[in-house]
Parts: sequence; C-alpha cells; structure tokens
Amino acid sequence: MNDSLREGERLDDLMRSGRVIIQNQNEFCFSMDSVLIAHFPKYKKNARVIDLGTGTGVIPLLIADEVKEICAVELNPQAADLARRNVELNGLTEKISVVEGDYRKHREIFKAESFDIAIANPPYTPIKNGEANKISGIARARHEFTATLEDVVTAARYVLRFHGVFCMIHLASRLCEIIDALHRHQMEMKRLRIIQPKIGRDANLIMLEAVVGANVGNLKIMPPLIVHNEDNSYTDEIYKIYNE
Repeated sequence: MNDSLREGERLDDLMRSGRVIIQNQNEFCFSMDSVLIAHFPKYKKNARVIDLGTGTGVIPLLIADEVKEICAVELNPQAADLARRNVELNGLTEKISVVEGDYRKHREIFKAESFDIAIANPPYTPIKNGEANKISGIARARHEFTATLEDVVTAARYVLRFHGVFCMIHLASRLCEIIDALHRHQMEMKRLRIIQPKIGRDANLIMLEAVVGANVGNLKIMPPLIVHNEDNSYTDEIYKIYNE
C-alpha cells in the first residue's frame, strides 16, 4: 500500500473494518469533527447517503458498512482525487461514488429529493470584512470561503426526500442561525448534542439532526459529549467512538 503514496502523504489506520486512509500531512487531514459526525446519524441498511464536502472521504469510509450507498461531494480537485484513491484503496468503488463538484450548484449535479441522509462538516466561521487576505493555508478550510451555512442547508434540503435526515456538526455559537436556516428550508431539529472540551467548559461545537417536513417541537437534547478529561486525556466515550 505504501507504494501508492505520493510526496507529503501518509497512510493512517481508521480502526474500522481494516480500512486505511491516505492523507496529505501538509493539507488534507481530517479532524475529530468528521469522526464524531460520522457516528451521530441513525443509519438504515438501505439508506442512500450524501456527504456534502467529503474532503478526503473519511466519513464515507467510516459509514460504508452501515448503508446502501454513499455519494461523496468535494469541490477541491486535490481532495477529491485523494477521496477517489481512498475509495479504491479500500475496495469500496461499488458503494461510494466521489463527485468532484460544487454543492452550491446542486440543481445542476443532483436529482431533487434523491437521498435519505445528508451529512455535513462544513466550514464553520464567517469571513468578516477585511479578513480574507489574512487567512491562509489550512485555516482557510475552516472559514466560509467556498460555502456558507445557508449554502449547505440549501443543498441538504434540495437533495433530501420528504422526512429525510440532515446531520451536521457546527459551532455552538451559531445555533440560533442554524435553527433559523433549517426552519426556512422546511427542516426542523429533532436531536441536538453539545460538545464540550472539558467538564465545566462552555460548549464549542454542536451536532444536530434535522428532519425534512417535520413538525416543530419534540426536540431531544442529548447529554453533552465531553472530549477531554482534566488531565487532557480523551474521555472513555471519545475512545469508544474511535474504536467502534
């Protein structure tokens, strides 16, 4: 397998079904956020899933055993190439398709209401006036250069069938904006879990599940997910998620 690596790349063990992932250590390395949101949805074996902004394809690789098929969408050509190679390397070309494209142009790429589940780990941070030229490198992936919150919610609604499920991880500080965007696009939140770096710290992230065409109300707020113990080691739940 190492023969397939290019300059700057490494091969990492995903600790799931013997799968591995090629990553470019200078650019395209997945974060814990992707692992957490991959484990959040309630999957069904016959589900058609779309990953909006797949990066190097980590979420499809992690959930491939749980669903029928996955469409992995990625705008960045280099990341999309890595995603394709990762799918091929793990023998999953019959289950996972990689689409190099801009999900903001969803009407040109996809059939409306054709997926059961949409997953997103989108750019989190809005770009303020005057900031764009100050942000470079890997940090750009976390800012809304290529897709805003409104963009990802709009795309999710377009591709999801009635009663389809949208799962996303995002900044806790943007929860009000998220609820508003979901509501305007006929989706209502049904599960919410906050993520805290440590016990007693403010939540920095949230994971949510929203359903197309659902009624308002009956929101389940789950117990917080704590990432680190006081000694900065990972909590038992984080270890369990990584080793499932």
